[in-house]
Amino acid sequence: MRILAAMSGGVDSAVAAARAVDAGHEVVGVHLALSRAGGTLRAGSRGCCTIEDAMDARRAADKLGMPFYVWDFSERFRDDVIDDFVSEYRAGRTPNPCMRCNEKIKFAALLERAVELGFDAVCTGHYATLVDGPDGLELHRASDSAKDQSYVLGVLTAEQLAHTYFPLGDTPSKALVRAEAAERGLTVAQKPDSHDICFIPDGDTRGWLAERVGAEQGEILDRSGAVIGRHDGAHAFTVGQRKGLQLGVPAADGKPRFVLEVRPVSNTVVVGPKEALATAEIAGERHSWAGRAPAESAFGCDVQIRAHSDPVPARATVADGWVTVVPDEPFDGVAPGQTAVLYDGTRVLGQFTIARTVSAVPANV
Repeated sequence: MRILAAMSGGVDSAVAAARAVDAGHEVVGVHLALSRAGGTLRAGSRGCCTIEDAMDARRAADKLGMPFYVWDFSERFRDDVIDDFVSEYRAGRTPNPCMRCNEKIKFAALLERAVELGFDAVCTGHYATLVDGPDGLELHRASDSAKDQSYVLGVLTAEQLAHTYFPLGDTPSKALVRAEAAERGLTVAQKPDSHDICFIPDGDTRGWLAERVGAEQGEILDRSGAVIGRHDGAHAFTVGQRKGLQLGVPAADGKPRFVLEVRPVSNTVVVGPKEALATAEIAGERHSWAGRAPAESAFGCDVQIRAHSDPVPARATVADGWVTVVPDEPFDGVAPGQTAVLYDGTRVLGQFTIARTVSAVPANV
């Protein structure tokens, strides 16, 4: 096959590309330049997609003897990921930019161009596996549960899966990937994993958002509607947050309070006891299936609401364009804007963006 290897400059994508070469494929490396923000142009930036990363990717490609290119996707990244991130926070939701990047950039824009250029598949260093099932190609968890990235790939469609290649999915551990990189003489063997949001390299998400959304003082309310504090901008809060609330009125029971709801229209934040974070139902209408859609409109599944959270057994219902999920045991601290990924065992069924939540605890508690 002709393979386009997406090379981030990290160890995973470098080893994935190397394995594609070893498998006898015709491989071309490409690094995506996604951001033109100043902070991403200096060595030592804490995100990914820096100039330093591009240089690391080129060195890996040279070592593997493959052609290498840098493609500028910064405008599309700005439109589909950064602007989406800002608008979601402005609407009081908590988005996952990595999920949106996979959906709109790595497996949409990149894959579209790859197919146009005659490539059969895009290779990445994601930890996930593809399985030929009775109804077509299926997306499954990686063998290393600690590194499994199937959650952030839950946005992929059947057509996109047909043009993807995940060489690392069956690798038992990240340590083995690093050891393999060292044996191959790849300089990224011990390079630390990227962290933080790549377009906010200093990690100050609150300050970054304040510059774009604006900081306007508002009220902090308890569940009864009583004013118990003030804030400098609702965008700085997310459901489940405990620190930084600066409440002027202590709770009657003396226990800490957590953010339960962000209301952007009124610029208010609602707080309450930890028990009120329990969520009995979630629903969303922006959904997709990683393969064939479920045959039944109601079905049992496991649901994961964060990249590193445990899956929760639940019952899902699809009706009138919405997916509604009722867990066997309440979720803890779910925020609108998060992504819920549905599983059948290790198989990814699909995903939806959470638009509505129902608390398991009455408001008068």
